[in-house]
Amino acid sequence: MKWIKEIFARIWALWGLISFLLTFLIIFLPSMFCYLLPSYKGQDIFIKIARFWMHIWLPLIGCPVKVKGKENFAKNQAYIVTCNHNALMDVPLSSPFIPGPNKTIAKSSFVKIPLFGWFYRKGSVLVNRKSDASRRASFEAMKKVLAEGMHMCIYPEGTRNRGKEPLKSFYDGAFKLATVTNTPVVPALIFNTKKAMPVHKTFYLLPKKLEIHFLPPVSVEDLSTEELKRKVFQIMHDYYVMHQ
Repeated sequence: MKWIKEIFARIWALWGLISFLLTFLIIFLPSMFCYLLPSYKGQDIFIKIARFWMHIWLPLIGCPVKVKGKENFAKNQAYIVTCNHNALMDVPLSSPFIPGPNKTIAKSSFVKIPLFGWFYRKGSVLVNRKSDASRRASFEAMKKVLAEGMHMCIYPEGTRNRGKEPLKSFYDGAFKLATVTNTPVVPALIFNTKKAMPVHKTFYLLPKKLEIHFLPPVSVEDLSTEELKRKVFQIMHDYYVMHQ
């Protein structure tokens, strides 16, 4: 039976890719219109278009998403949203379903993809992690996003978790940004993408019910970057272990 599952997962991955491309073409032009609008308004509409897209594509591949904790986002308050990272599919579950306009810190290399690169650029603060200058520029860009009243979505593990532990150790970036800008952190946990798209398998997809849970915000008041990082890590770790 294992080989049947392996074959199905590859066929389903092909369907996932085809349906992704076809549905992307539907929303591409409307999403590009957002470049013409003022920053906050344009990003708000862009995120709504991305959410509409995911509400179409995810059910098509048998991966409907359930969102919990939207009430933890106060009106007119920008947050840094920290998400765990297990699979490439985490990205469609984070930014589109964060309530309100937001951007994600993302690798600059993906902007080279034809058409999709323009969409990717609109939703992201780009960074080349090999360049100190790029990292400094991205930090300033993220401060600007928050100053404009938008959320920043960050994966503090840096890359996908390939180990057996619930979370990889966190980098400082998200928490330094929070303490410098006095912005509260909303921990977010994504569930079942590891089962739908295992990190150790290539071109592999299974239909699974997905979830993203937004937890109550963590204040940065009286906390150093290191203290905030440890606190958010423990909150996310304990919640993931309890609910996985």
